[in-house]
Amino acid sequence: MSKRGQTPFQRGLTPLGRQEPVRRSSMKYQVQENCLTIYLPREVDHHNAEEIRREADAVIDRNHIKYVIFDFEKTDFMDSSGIGVIMGRYKTICLIGGEVWAVHANARIKKILTLSGVTKIMQIYEEDAV
Repeated sequence: MSKRGQTPFQRGLTPLGRQEPVRRSSMKYQVQENCLTIYLPREVDHHNAEEIRREADAVIDRNHIKYVIFDFEKTDFMDSSGIGVIMGRYKTICLIGGEVWAVHANARIKKILTLSGVTKIMQIYEEDAV
């Protein structure tokens, strides 16, 4: 199978891969090829959602991103503003035929994503499922 039809994980593009994450103000991220990993903070709420949204959009435009991975490893709270960040990036990436993923989501975050309906448009990558 060519690289074109593979998910970021099948191509070996995983969070904390070869490159060190970059921190711009409160958003920490990593770009590998056309894949953006966003390391979300402990709380994703109205206080930081706009900044994450703005910076993610800039990185997506600047690097021709096709895949976005939201890393929830440090996140234990997310409100509707955080859901909006995910939905907005999904709409952008979907238009170019890309995908949005979640990794390291704890039980609480999985529940928030499920109840909000986000899991219908975004897959949650489970490391032990591979």
